[in-house]
Amino acid sequence: MEHSSILAILLLFTICLSTSSNAAIHDPCPIPKTGSDLSVIHIYGKCSPFNPPKPASSWVNTVLNMASSDPERVTYLSSLAAQKPTSVPVASGQVISTGNYVVRAKIGTPGQLMFMVMDTSNDAAWVPCTACTGCSSTASAFAPNTSTTYGPVDCSVPDCTAVSGLACPTDGSGTCQFTRPYGGDSTFSATLSRDTLTLGNDTIPSYAFGCVNAVTGGSAPPQGLLGLGRGSMSLLSQTGSLYSGVFSYCLPSFKSYYFSGSLKLGPLGQPKSIKTTPLLKNPHRPSLYYVNLIGISVGRVNVPIAPELLAFNPSSGAGTIIDSGTVITRFVQPVYNATRDEFRKQLAGPFSTLGAFDTCFAATNDEVAPVITLHFEGLDLKLPLENSLIHSSSGSLACLAMAAAPNNVNSVLNVIANLQQQNLRILFDTVNSRVGIAREVCN
Repeated sequence: MEHSSILAILLLFTICLSTSSNAAIHDPCPIPKTGSDLSVIHIYGKCSPFNPPKPASSWVNTVLNMASSDPERVTYLSSLAAQKPTSVPVASGQVISTGNYVVRAKIGTPGQLMFMVMDTSNDAAWVPCTACTGCSSTASAFAPNTSTTYGPVDCSVPDCTAVSGLACPTDGSGTCQFTRPYGGDSTFSATLSRDTLTLGNDTIPSYAFGCVNAVTGGSAPPQGLLGLGRGSMSLLSQTGSLYSGVFSYCLPSFKSYYFSGSLKLGPLGQPKSIKTTPLLKNPHRPSLYYVNLIGISVGRVNVPIAPELLAFNPSSGAGTIIDSGTVITRFVQPVYNATRDEFRKQLAGPFSTLGAFDTCFAATNDEVAPVITLHFEGLDLKLPLENSLIHSSSGSLACLAMAAAPNNVNSVLNVIANLQQQNLRILFDTVNSRVGIAREVCN
């Protein structure tokens, strides 16, 4: 039987979460279950369970701080694109430093509330457990000893043999332990485990996830990660016919105080009429959601871009992905330069820089700023100004909210990021290999 779940989503800023010291997971605004619809709470809203930012911190400065870690995430994603497939990939350590969204989930019996990072470019689910060494806060960690349905996975189980970084005895005895590098200078150790996962009104028994027992280096998402990729250990793969390989989300603006962003799981309740583009698959990195970006327009001008800079190439990992964890869209250097130069050509300067943004101008000109259109195969996405421009906290400057990908040997990947996805319904249909995009006000 097909099901549909609508999960509450809220924006996750790590500078806030890392200071959280709650003795337990607290939901300030608990809402009784009504079908599969849960409320959505912004991290800065009155219902946020996390500590608010300092009053002096403007939202634009927070976005700039998050965007400063985009290059590391894009480099990480580019390196993944050229790797051989792994069954349990681990998200970049930089994931928590970017503008991520989280979903309410419960793990165990009785369910323990967690606010888990939603990541479309990773498969595995994992949470910090109470015995974790080096985790940012064990007070809000999952307590496996209080769940009657928790169990570690044995080394002899096939799921364990597929885990990268496996540390099982040669005789195959004991529990399945694995260690993975995490974001450059960090390392993450976990026990592969199974327990009940509850999303909205849906209960998923024996869900496989990593119970993290040690982290070294930078901080990890304090309440874990829920992988929405396409690999064998992702939510879609583990739930099978429950969600039929379909989900969609609508991400609210960073500036929203009250908002109603949502994650819908399963084919029920999805838009009936939505324009789609083919979903491509890279056998070397099946988790990533590749789409065929064939061109970019600025105003009425088609930006001259060499086709090979946008072409999908499974061998090198080149192409374009849609990613929920990167803050601002990143194009490979020649594509970004050409787009930026045409944007500047159509708009009177002078131009200045602000953090990661190199094309800032007087906000009085933003009404005449040219519209940027992303041309996908079978679908044109005309970005509203709120998805292409970002304003300084004083309101005096407006900046083109895009940037170049890191210029390194793996810089072959274009990433459509979450700022450009806000207030859009993004539909992923893995069975029919398509991605749909439609305008939807989430704020």
